Amino acid sequence: MDRDQTEKDDEASGRPTLKTLAFMTGLGVTTVSRALKDAPEIGAETRRRVQLVARQIGYRPNRAGVRLRTGKTNVISLVLNTEREIMSFVSDIIYGVSEVIADTPYHLIVTPYSRTQDPLDPIRYLVETGSADGVIISRTQPNDPRARYMLERGIPFATHGRTGLIHPYHDFDNYAFAADSVRHLAGIGRRRLALLAPPVELTYHGHTLDGFTDALSEVGASEIPFNTVSVDHSIEQIRMRTAQLMRRDVRPDGFVSSAAAATLAIVAGIEDAGLKLGRDVDVVSKQSSDLLHLFRRELLVVNENFRLAGAELARSVLGWIGGAAPGSLQSLSKPTGVLAYRGSD
Repeated sequence: MDRDQTEKDDEASGRPTLKTLAFMTGLGVTTVSRALKDAPEIGAETRRRVQLVARQIGYRPNRAGVRLRTGKTNVISLVLNTEREIMSFVSDIIYGVSEVIADTPYHLIVTPYSRTQDPLDPIRYLVETGSADGVIISRTQPNDPRARYMLERGIPFATHGRTGLIHPYHDFDNYAFAADSVRHLAGIGRRRLALLAPPVELTYHGHTLDGFTDALSEVGASEIPFNTVSVDHSIEQIRMRTAQLMRRDVRPDGFVSSAAAATLAIVAGIEDAGLKLGRDVDVVSKQSSDLLHLFRRELLVVNENFRLAGAELARSVLGWIGGAAPGSLQSLSKPTGVLAYRGSD
């Protein structure tokens, strides 16, 4: 398919084309095309008029035509495990990415995969079909095979989380989160602490565990092992294991939880065992929205901003596409401290 055929196909389907814009503005097709691209040789008033008309009639560049002319798709793909990612994460990451690319030629597509698939499958598809100019992935592992695959093929990408390889990423400082949580719990008199960690295969499991154990040594507290479940287990599994743990003679008087949804299950398990949050045990949890205090105001929280993560990931991918060195496009968000409920009775 050539460029003229692409234009004919658009006309046949009734979609506005460059010719439509040229007719409506009284300008040549070449001038219209350059005005849409903000070409400096086109006057500011002409560019404004063409872009206004384009918005009014709903003109969108045909991606097949763009690809023929430039070799680019103008697509960024966000690859997500649909069974593991919680909806607040998905919506906030999408919002952050979309906010950054809104004023660029790029569009966001979400490429889902399920736990029955090899996580590399959607990456292979995107690369082999040339479906995207850049890719964003999450749930990273040390030496992640998806990252290695894209590095070997020179595909611009960014990861939500680190892999130990040199490429763009944005991550939350889970070492600091866990360490700050332990210090806070110790500061309010809690001495026997349990960690509900991420899945062991993910990179941030190691960061979280290191921060937890280092801070335990620092404050002289002890660990009550809680490694039969992770934040990926079901709410019911976490609730049941928590209740079992809290019925023991030597039980935790403090928890550090790596996910808000899992924290709901921890609290339910504590209450199933006949104990009271804030009196018998305290819990510090990560959260991405201000909801946990609505559930139980005794909870202690650390905020993680997924919208910021989405925005940083989008900037990183665009930076690599634009020619920046991949190793220079890395960012790490620091937790801003443990927050207690500050409402009035």
